[in-house]
Amino acid sequence: MKVSILAFDLSDNATGRAELLARLLRPRYEVEVVGPRFGDDVWGPARKSETAYRAVPAGRYPGFARAAREIVALADGDILYASKLRPTSYGLGLLARARRRRPLVLDVDDWELGFFQRGGFWGRLGRAVNVSNPNGLPWTWLVERLRERADAVTVASRFLERRYGGVLVPHVRDTDAWTPERFDRAAGRALLGLGGERVVMFLGTPRAYKGVRHLVDAVGMLAPGVVLAVVGVDPGSPLGEHLQQPWVRTVAQIAFDDVPRYVVAADVVAVPQLATADTVGQVPAKLFDAMALGRPIVSTAVSMIPEILEGCGVIVAPGDVGALAGALRRLLDDPPEAARLGRLARARCVDRYSFTAARASLFPLFDAVGARGSRR
Repeated sequence: MKVSILAFDLSDNATGRAELLARLLRPRYEVEVVGPRFGDDVWGPARKSETAYRAVPAGRYPGFARAAREIVALADGDILYASKLRPTSYGLGLLARARRRRPLVLDVDDWELGFFQRGGFWGRLGRAVNVSNPNGLPWTWLVERLRERADAVTVASRFLERRYGGVLVPHVRDTDAWTPERFDRAAGRALLGLGGERVVMFLGTPRAYKGVRHLVDAVGMLAPGVVLAVVGVDPGSPLGEHLQQPWVRTVAQIAFDDVPRYVVAADVVAVPQLATADTVGQVPAKLFDAMALGRPIVSTAVSMIPEILEGCGVIVAPGDVGALAGALRRLLDDPPEAARLGRLARARCVDRYSFTAARASLFPLFDAVGARGSRR
């Protein structure tokens, strides 16, 4: 049985969720990821993946209509799986289902309308009239109204579960492959160009709502002798200037499978999400990278992060630079306690947030959806 995963923009970091879903499904199904590519190339960390990608160059309307037809034609799986409640993934999934009468599963890993809340009234008004953007507010609002037409739903957080129902599938990790013992800590530090410094690490695309500015300031309060390693920096990041501090080391985007080689170098991993409309339904995927590799974590009380890290991580209030700096200092100054929390985080990840745990829910769902599709 073949599953076609529809991604909303294969040049965007949201491709990480589509890649994860593909890896979860590959042992049982033939899997292919299709979708538009609004940028110059497929998202960097996915380029070396074993997942089959079929990206269609795309732009704004009216030209996007041609790309949409091509994507719908490529989505030929026995089951369609739309990654994100967006027009260019779920919307095209609805069209592909109408064309071939195949079951359509929707995966929701963000509250997409929340991203349009920033900028106040005038910002929302400008977005409301931007009809040339295929993923603009008018079209996103429309597909939100059509969400109940999916044959099944998976979600990535408790907020999204309450809002949309469905089966909870967090951003899990392959804890069998990602074990701390398999990766050389000294080699990881060498990749970062470090000597004897203690390392706080941030993973992922640095964006304002992820609290990166606060983290830079917090680590600055701990220097000298402490370095902030930011791994996954896009050269065009709007935060680039703020990262140009003597205590900050930056690494460009890396392949998904190279993540453990860097993470093992961290003394502490920081996930300082802010409490905004962007993050209310979001759980940072990189939280699970650190957990799988047994790294101690400092994060914030946003979304379901406190549930995930209960008893195995340190939680501070979002946006509190002093509290963030204090929590980082405590773990850096107490390696035995940091190591204890890392072991507990790893055990929690194996138990609840592993590929094995996710497949226990995902495989029965897809088997049932596939069976209904065959009968239909």
